[in-house]
Amino acid sequence: MLCRNPEALARALEKISADPDPLEVANKATAHLYINNPLREHKSFLNGMFATHPPMEERVRLLRAMT
Repeated sequence: MLCRNPEALARALEKISADPDPLEVANKATAHLYINNPLREHKSFLNGMFATHPPMEERVRLLRAMT
């Protein structure tokens, strides 16, 4: 509702999640501050346990459903 253009927000989230470059300054203590998980090499089933937002794919799907 804030941006009034859910498709533009969905495209922005896709661009952020498609960035192939790992962040050098991110660590486990700061990972929660990023829009997308910067620690892609640390795969674990526990990664989403304390997540405050749905996965990026789910966010994009919900935004596209609004249009």
